[in-house]
Amino acid sequence: MKSLEAFLRALLTILGVFTLWQIVIRIARKVWHFPAPAFIGYFLDSDLRRAMQPPEQIVERSGVRPGMKVLEIGCGSGGYTTFVARAIGPEGEVAALDIQPAMLRQLEAKLAYPMYQDIQNITLHEASAYDLPFEDGTLDLVYMITVFQEIPDRDRTLAEVMRVLKPDGLLAITEWVFDPDYPLMSTTIKQGEKAGFVVDAALGNWWTYTVRFKKVL
Repeated sequence: MKSLEAFLRALLTILGVFTLWQIVIRIARKVWHFPAPAFIGYFLDSDLRRAMQPPEQIVERSGVRPGMKVLEIGCGSGGYTTFVARAIGPEGEVAALDIQPAMLRQLEAKLAYPMYQDIQNITLHEASAYDLPFEDGTLDLVYMITVFQEIPDRDRTLAEVMRVLKPDGLLAITEWVFDPDYPLMSTTIKQGEKAGFVVDAALGNWWTYTVRFKKVL
């Protein structure tokens, strides 16, 4: 009985500390906007994270299809990039874009591992979401995973995404409740619709969700 009480006390303590941390970090993020630091790249590309946000779920919800030309904004260390690359196949292309060179170096090192030698359709791009290095109307899909809310000027970003997408191209925004910038699904939908996108699908729940938008002319 005592061991059970001790376990419950420890569990409540952990939950309390976690809740307090979430409150503090969320308040701080409202004041200071900055990309996820490079040192957490190893967690972002970990089996633990993928257990909580399964890659196959994100691929399906984002509307990834073979042969697509895809852009990942905020690819980080590439936690999901290789899964998308394999899903689109050798006829498709993945442009992995991040503003932080340290993150791209982590992804580059990952792609050098023998287990990823079959993947030849990823290109790395160090650039801002405000100035995407792609021609107008050339991409089938742009996706972001727990990244969109980190970007200070989200309207400007959505305008750039709209520019580079083909007619009927897709924008997929995935969020996760443990992210300090986590917004409600309704907030993400309003932001996308304000930019002129049309909701194609809203999938998931409060734990993790994906809103998929379509560029409709």
